[in-house]
Amino acid sequence: MYSLIFSKDAQKFIDKQTPQTKQRIRNALLQLAEDPFSNRQVKRLKGTEDILRLRVGDLRVVFSIEDEKLAILYFDWE
Repeated sequence: MYSLIFSKDAQKFIDKQTPQTKQRIRNALLQLAEDPFSNRQVKRLKGTEDILRLRVGDLRVVFSIEDEKLAILYFDWE
């Protein structure tokens, strides 16, 4: 299982969300931490090699993988 590391911006975003949205994000990140490559919603961002994104409904989670750590860089609404 990968450990999760949040950037300052990512943590601020989570703190501002409703309880329902926080729960959706939490569930998605726990699944991602188990195996980031088994989820079909994980794709590489165009023009990058080490930045990936996960779709959670209308929300996009942008992250990178460093050793056994998932660095959550930021969240973005689509």
